[in-house]
Amino acid sequence: QLQVEESGGGLVQPGKSLRLSCAASGLNLDYYAIGWFRQAPGKEREGVSCIAVRGGPTNYADSVSGRFTISRDSAKNTVYLQMNSLRPEDTGTYFCAVDGSCTGWRAPLPSDFKSWGQGTQVTVSS
Repeated sequence: QLQVEESGGGLVQPGKSLRLSCAASGLNLDYYAIGWFRQAPGKEREGVSCIAVRGGPTNYADSVSGRFTISRDSAKNTVYLQMNSLRPEDTGTYFCAVDGSCTGWRAPLPSDFKSWGQGTQVTVSS
C-alpha cells in the first residue's frame, strides 16, 4: 500500500523559512504529480501548490505565490515545499498528496489527488 510521509514542520517566527519534504515508499515520485495542501483549524483543506510529472508545470495558490517554491529531488525521491517569508496565516497542517493531476492554470484541489500523508504541523507565531 502506498505510504506518503511529510516532514519538516515546526514553529517559526513570521518572516522566517521552513522546508517541507514529501516522500513515498514503493514508487518513483518522478512519475507522479504531487500536491501540497494545508488546513487551518475550522477551515477547509486548501491547495497550496502542485508539480506535474517531471518536466511538467507547477502551480501555486495566490496567497503563497512568490513566497513558496515546490521542487523535486529525483536522486532522493523527494518533493520539497520551500516556504519563505512565512506569515501567521500560513499556520496549519500541511499535507502532501500523490497520484493525481496538476494543471498549469489553477492551484490544486483535494479532489485532484488520491493518496495522502498524515500531515505535518506548521505554526507561524512570534
